[in-house]
Amino acid sequence: MYDIIIIGSGPAGLTAAIYASRARLQTLVLERDTMGAGQIAVTEQVDNYPGLPHIGGYELGEKFREHATELGALFCENDVTHLEKKDGSFTATLEDHTELQARSVIYAAGTSYRRLEIAGGRLAGVSYCATCDGAFYQGKVVAVIGGGDTALEDALYLSRLAKTVYLVHRRDTFRANAALQEAVQKTENIVLVTNAVPTEITGEKRVETLKLLQGGSPEELSLDGVFVAIGSVPNTSLLEGVAELDSSGYVQAGEDGRTSVEGLFAAGDVRTKALRQVITAAADGANCVASAEKYLLENRG
Repeated sequence: MYDIIIIGSGPAGLTAAIYASRARLQTLVLERDTMGAGQIAVTEQVDNYPGLPHIGGYELGEKFREHATELGALFCENDVTHLEKKDGSFTATLEDHTELQARSVIYAAGTSYRRLEIAGGRLAGVSYCATCDGAFYQGKVVAVIGGGDTALEDALYLSRLAKTVYLVHRRDTFRANAALQEAVQKTENIVLVTNAVPTEITGEKRVETLKLLQGGSPEELSLDGVFVAIGSVPNTSLLEGVAELDSSGYVQAGEDGRTSVEGLFAAGDVRTKALRQVITAAADGANCVASAEKYLLENRG
């Protein structure tokens, strides 16, 4: 019987593992990928984590993980297929049918890329990770679809590789922070395509064109690749019918991480919150362990 099972090994889960290890709680981190560090691992550069300016996302994730490992955190690579609370404790059923018991659970499974659901959206040449696939488009023409921080970061990264980067956004203003917007405006080979809604991606075997409705009129861009950055969806299917979720599927939980189920805490991008950043995910992990410690103490009498 573990004191805490942490589901997810991104910044929230790893911070929780650090704090739980320091508190000498019997803790296990369940992760989908071996040596994972969440979506931060595919972020080219993080400029807003205090004290570590201009650090690569993969490097920062590794620092989180190394810290947790040095403190003795235990990790297990396995998907959780079922979670339930019964008789005051939780049972996590794994993909290999192993059942693990814990007195409390910190759910930090994060989010997944929101898919572009249009015709041709699964053609070869459609990518959701610029830093993973950008090198294949040296000197070529690509489009980035989206208007938030990730989309503009992807466009800037790809501008150093591709001949031309079309930045396609459905509105005429971007949601990204001002610094990113200024950088995009100054980058000559980034072409803004605003008020544009993608309708279809065409090509025989790979991406060849992106069809749009721009201001209500049909347009077409000739491309070699399309990078999609239109937001994320929470990985909360495991909690459906277990804990209270909001209308978008995020776990209803406050700053203390407490959910509608006693002993179940939510940390990181998966919970209801205004700002989803590495620093807020880390704070969530710490808060959840503090809440879990209090819960465990109260329930041990």
